[in-house]
Amino acid sequence: MGHICLDISPAFPESCRGEVHKILTPGKLINVGEAQVHIGGSVGNAGLAMAFFGADVRLMGKIGRDEFGEIAAHIVKSHGIRQGLIVSEDSPTSYTVVLSLPGQDRIFLHNPGANDTFSFADLDLDAIREATLFHFGYPPLMRRLYEEDGQELVRIFKEVSALGVVTSLDLAAVDPTSEAGKVDWQEILRHTLPHVDVFAPSVEELLFMLEPGKLSELEARANGRDLTTVVDIKTDVKPLAEAALQLGAKVALIKCGEPGLYYRTADAEKIAIMEEKLGFALRGWAGREGFETSYMPEWVRSATGAGDACIAAFLTAMLDEYPFETCLQYAAAAGACCVTEYDSLSGLKSFAEMQAKIKSGWKKRQG
Repeated sequence: MGHICLDISPAFPESCRGEVHKILTPGKLINVGEAQVHIGGSVGNAGLAMAFFGADVRLMGKIGRDEFGEIAAHIVKSHGIRQGLIVSEDSPTSYTVVLSLPGQDRIFLHNPGANDTFSFADLDLDAIREATLFHFGYPPLMRRLYEEDGQELVRIFKEVSALGVVTSLDLAAVDPTSEAGKVDWQEILRHTLPHVDVFAPSVEELLFMLEPGKLSELEARANGRDLTTVVDIKTDVKPLAEAALQLGAKVALIKCGEPGLYYRTADAEKIAIMEEKLGFALRGWAGREGFETSYMPEWVRSATGAGDACIAAFLTAMLDEYPFETCLQYAAAAGACCVTEYDSLSGLKSFAEMQAKIKSGWKKRQG
């Protein structure tokens, strides 16, 4: 549940490799390949990825009564997945133009559309009560969830957690000049994370919310490069995970882009809360900390949806009762598979395929 949109991704040729400001200049014509149109947002990316990995998924998101909404509904239906899409009569369907230039992080041109009106009232609590896991993504792109100090977001996670359902939360990049950029996100997380079991933001997102000064320093040091090229795991990422657990999360998974995934888990008493909800033991999950390095992809076409695929694999493996180490392996492997195609699904491999590739010596990135 959460943010849903249409992703429109033009394919850029290798000749567009270089500094962004030298490529995207006013008055310049750039010949690109065929545009890929896919359902996106956390609902589309993570939801469909979990279904691909074998989870029994139901998708819930808010669209408009317009052509983009018809396309989104058709795509969901084509995957044969149960859905509870909510149709807004007065808001358009959200869309994102994703610019994935070779060698560069993505640029997003985003219209939030009906996502801005999503609230607690849109939840189908009867359907949620039947679920084992409730995954919600991208509240920073959904106005009703961050305005008024995030009261709607807090209520959603408090009520769902009280139903005995495992909860997980993913964030999204925040434009500092936007309305969402002026919100006190640390305060919102302080009230939300006590009701979140698995917290899976990116390092950039969490830095913006908890350590904006450090984010500015790292951005200056990166000087236009991907932020993860200058992030130090020990001094920059580890404190963020510690803060997430202090705020109430049981499992913190901090996505660090190309390098990999940092993880930290709470003590046995708090992990036991998740075990009670899941109905099975999470042996070896308590008190864990470390970094899961990414696997080397065969090639890179776009990072669109890679973070969602990573978390989708982790959550699905958890529901399938895989050991903690295997959940991390599949998460890292799914991210590496995802980047080989322009959309978030075409590059994915099944757990069995990823395991076979790992056993055959799939190389990891050099740390």
